[in-house]
Amino acid sequence: MDAEAGSPLSPDSAAGAIGLTGVEAQRRAREFGPNEFRPRRTRSPMGELLRRFRSPLVLILLAASLVSAFSGQVASFAIILSMVVLSVAIDFVQEHRAGRAAEALTRRVQVHATVIRDGKPLSLAVARLVPGDVVLLSPGSLIPGDGRLLEANGLHVNEALLTGEPFPVEKQPGAQTGDQGPDDLFMGTSVVSGSATMRIRRTGASTEIGKIARTIAAEPAPTNFERGTRAFGMLVMRLTAFMVLFVLLVNAALHRPLLDSFLFAIALAVGLTPELLPMIVSVTLAHGALRLSSRHVIVKRLAAIEGLGSMDVLCTDKTGTLTLAKIRLDRAVDVAGAESPETLEMAYLNSAFQAGIRTPLDEAILAGKTVDPAPWTKVAELPFDFERRRVSVLLHRGDRRLLIVKGAPEDLLALTTHYASADGAAPCIFDEGARAAASSRLEALGTAGLRVLGVAYRTFEGDRIQAGDEQDLMLAGFVTFVDPPKPGAAQALAALAASGVEVKILTGDGAPVTLRLCESLGVPVRGALTGTEIDRLDDAALAARVENTSIFCRVNPAQKNRIVHILKWRGHVVGFLGDGINDAPALHSADVSLSVNNAVDVAKEAADLILLRRDLEVVHQGVLEGRRTFVNIRKYILMGTSSNFGNMFSMAGASLFLPFLPLLPTQILLNNLLYDVSEIPIPLDHADAEEVARPQKWDMTLIRNFMWTMGPVSSLFDFLTFYVLLTLFTADESLFRTGWFIESLATQVLVIFVIRTRGNPFASRPSAALAVTSLAVIAVALALPFTPAAAALGFEAPPPLYFGVLVVLVVAYLVLAETAKRFFYRRLARV
Repeated sequence: MDAEAGSPLSPDSAAGAIGLTGVEAQRRAREFGPNEFRPRRTRSPMGELLRRFRSPLVLILLAASLVSAFSGQVASFAIILSMVVLSVAIDFVQEHRAGRAAEALTRRVQVHATVIRDGKPLSLAVARLVPGDVVLLSPGSLIPGDGRLLEANGLHVNEALLTGEPFPVEKQPGAQTGDQGPDDLFMGTSVVSGSATMRIRRTGASTEIGKIARTIAAEPAPTNFERGTRAFGMLVMRLTAFMVLFVLLVNAALHRPLLDSFLFAIALAVGLTPELLPMIVSVTLAHGALRLSSRHVIVKRLAAIEGLGSMDVLCTDKTGTLTLAKIRLDRAVDVAGAESPETLEMAYLNSAFQAGIRTPLDEAILAGKTVDPAPWTKVAELPFDFERRRVSVLLHRGDRRLLIVKGAPEDLLALTTHYASADGAAPCIFDEGARAAASSRLEALGTAGLRVLGVAYRTFEGDRIQAGDEQDLMLAGFVTFVDPPKPGAAQALAALAASGVEVKILTGDGAPVTLRLCESLGVPVRGALTGTEIDRLDDAALAARVENTSIFCRVNPAQKNRIVHILKWRGHVVGFLGDGINDAPALHSADVSLSVNNAVDVAKEAADLILLRRDLEVVHQGVLEGRRTFVNIRKYILMGTSSNFGNMFSMAGASLFLPFLPLLPTQILLNNLLYDVSEIPIPLDHADAEEVARPQKWDMTLIRNFMWTMGPVSSLFDFLTFYVLLTLFTADESLFRTGWFIESLATQVLVIFVIRTRGNPFASRPSAALAVTSLAVIAVALALPFTPAAAALGFEAPPPLYFGVLVVLVVAYLVLAETAKRFFYRRLARV
């Protein structure tokens, strides 16, 4: 929102320059709302509960209960109503708890800003900032709102989000005319270098990016999992519509009571519909997020957990992932390889005066050599960007003015015309022979496993510098660094490879040092590409190369992003782990984006998951948890599309030849409710080791084929039960319904232990909650005919012989179901 100039402590008032008071900030927060351009819709618990009564199925059931009441069937009215309330309550409680847990985790990794409140700096979540707040900015900061500069020191901002221009823009406070000036700052852009103080004028939907978001209102592209659940829902909807119409037509042809036929069809639709699927998905994902948090991974977007389980390619930098990120200065050498104090001094001055994000290499330079920078004065700076891959500072001392350039050594060689001689005599011409010698020296340093920066300089006249001034340089030499391999990195890489995840290294370093690191870790390298080579390849050629390439060296942000897009186009589920400004585009493009808790704001904001510990073993544990979550969701779907579908199909078929309804509508609903209760602990269930050993992807064909394989097995035993009840027990309506109710529920629930694993049910241990709940549901089904509620439910006590026959039928069914399951996975499933 936009604060009006002239209001108390308004953005344009003098008092506003020192920040807001806490009281005024609270008032403005109430007036302008949260600083979000897509405010999250928050509902009260009562609103969430009432929302569930808007479900079409729930509304139909409520209508059916009212029809029952007006037609004098009070028992049916009470039973249907109580079942609806109980089902909605279970759904609400589970999802509400899951949602609160997920929100609590997300709050742990919110992006913060340093704001002046009551005259003191304070770190606050960006969503809590209001118009008029004074904010301190540093390299890597996200601009938290639209506003104006109060002070700036070498500030360069990346505005590609709004302008599409990849190069940083210099910002300086100055006179403003009108509502918007050329040196305004905009929400969502990021600080590349320098520091500044800004005053926020607009927040949330009133910012420039907020207006764009409101106009476009684009939803994120659905994940493969979300598309799959939608396709599954459409399949169930078609089957349900067919079954309901079939039952209504049959009952109408047989001249059965219209109300009973209607209620029976509605109950059948409920029985076929996996109404717990949204709850199972939400709770399973939330439970996965909680388990991941115990493994040092915070989930910002729940759907990303499934993506983590499907991921088969992980792109990552090597610093801090494969190395310790404890970079130590090794030495500074000239072109001939001799120790060079001048090179080290130039590197120190460049690192000391540059105002951008200090890399670990800068920190190592500053820690490894003490040079007194006091005699020098900074005149200007050209900050680092990922196209030039270097940073330049213009320094002045007495009558000497030097432009000192530090960056990727290969690029500096192309800009060099002279080099410093070893004896300190006159500069030497950097001819082809010297260039070849310098390139050989550089390659030898990289092959030795050293990270290398080039340092060059030139005299310069003037007060401002631009990229075109970085030429005709004198090469001082190279500064080398040691970054030891991380203990455990080799094991983590091997574990990921064994789990079907290929790690591709995307780094700004050169090929020799990256290859040496891989060699020391025992990582096989299938191929290497440099950024220069990538630029020479069109998309088709790059797509052919990426499959057999393990490391990509000297790549810039656009090239990283292109690699991610190509891998996705090749059918991979791509994860990207990054923590810098240069990683933001690829993080946005990846199927699963991971960052670390100490990353720059831009990277943290773009990430789906935040690692509290930068370690590939943490990623591996997250991958296994993502697969475990996916497997448990799929269990529910496979169960619902096998035994549940089979029972409903049997019920529709039985209505063809029975002179009465095979089950009363209330009995169908009760059967469905008890079955749903038995499946509630599925999010807590264990997953077999072989299920989490490989990437898991949504396969609608497998689900459909599983339904057509297992459903008929269930129906076969249902019809066998019908035969036994009608011939052996000469059952009337009440005994028939009681007998089949118990048999159908027992087989539906017990087959859970067959379907939940691809292997031997006796070797795969279910969770205690699933086992106890399932057995308790069966006990309730067995006990119901002997309770006072039996008559109201339409049940009667079966004869003792029935229970002996039931045991035989259930055991035979489970044996045949296990046989059919093994046949399916061996012959029919697409593994």
